[in-house]
Amino acid sequence: MDVLSEANRMIARGDKVISLAVGQPSAPAPRAALAAARRMLEHGRVGYTDALGRADLRQRIGHHYRDTYGCAVAPERIMVTTGSSAGFNLAFLAAFDPGQRIAIAAPGYPAYRNIIRALGLVPVEIEVDATDGYILGAERLAFEHARGRIDGVLIASPANPTGTVTPRAELQRLVEFCDREGITFISDEIYHGLVYGVMEASALEFSDNPIVVNSFSKLYCMTGWRVGWLVLPEPLLRAAERIGQSLYISAPELSQVAATAAMDATEEMALVRDTYEANRDILMQRLPQMGFSAIAPIDGAFYAYAAVPEGVGSSTDFARALLEKCHVALTPGGDFDVRRGEHFVRLSYACDTPSLIEAVERMAAHLDR
Repeated sequence: MDVLSEANRMIARGDKVISLAVGQPSAPAPRAALAAARRMLEHGRVGYTDALGRADLRQRIGHHYRDTYGCAVAPERIMVTTGSSAGFNLAFLAAFDPGQRIAIAAPGYPAYRNIIRALGLVPVEIEVDATDGYILGAERLAFEHARGRIDGVLIASPANPTGTVTPRAELQRLVEFCDREGITFISDEIYHGLVYGVMEASALEFSDNPIVVNSFSKLYCMTGWRVGWLVLPEPLLRAAERIGQSLYISAPELSQVAATAAMDATEEMALVRDTYEANRDILMQRLPQMGFSAIAPIDGAFYAYAAVPEGVGSSTDFARALLEKCHVALTPGGDFDVRRGEHFVRLSYACDTPSLIEAVERMAAHLDR
């Protein structure tokens, strides 16, 4: 966010900055979502909904699991949330007591660690790297669990910042291990639908016990609408509902109406995904040529995570120099991995392809100096 703030200041004074820093699609929300929101605004009333969300949206999400993954998810198990951020808060608050230990991968999305700590829980960061494909697998989780009780684990697939997809068989082993050991499994699936060359799986294909977090922010390009959802095991439903009533009342009704319409915009979203895939191919070719190394498998989402070229200093120094001299913004790795992150950067390729090409050429020219 510091990088973004500086980039915005530069843009305000007229500089042409290309941002590869923020995980936000450059495409707008689906046309059907915008039209549905306009129709609702014409009625003049946008109000509270049930804490669990509008019935029509919950029903539509349930159909999504049937059609996409072949698994039955009753609408009664679905809770619409104020983005995935609220979803994580509700999941942690409903499932855990203060002091319990939650395993997460490092590198990983820094808000996991911050939310866990803010709620009085203990993050257990398990380091992954290029040797294991940046994947936290069942064997490694079992090893850490044997060293000290793990009460919950959060697995993101595709992951931020690495873009890695946990293979179906490994995800199944993780879920089944957690079921046997009484570990609460939380599956971050907010980048589902954005995978390239591999297949994604939902944790719900293997058990009814996982908590699944998803969002309309990424696939449906609706970051600012702040709408997502949880799929909860039945024993946690009432707790999550009561906590949600107290903290949020409900997700914004206007956003819920738009989200319901967005779920049928498959052709439009497929075109956006095609742009990401083209951008991914560019980075897969150009990053090694520019000297980046230890590149995570760019299997999904819209991120590349890589070690900076030799001789450029820390990732913070490198990012600062790129922004100042080339007007290209990218994200240093320190927040994603506290111990090793200063050797890495994350590049978001959720922009249009011409902008990505120009950004890559600016970086290459900078590195050739």
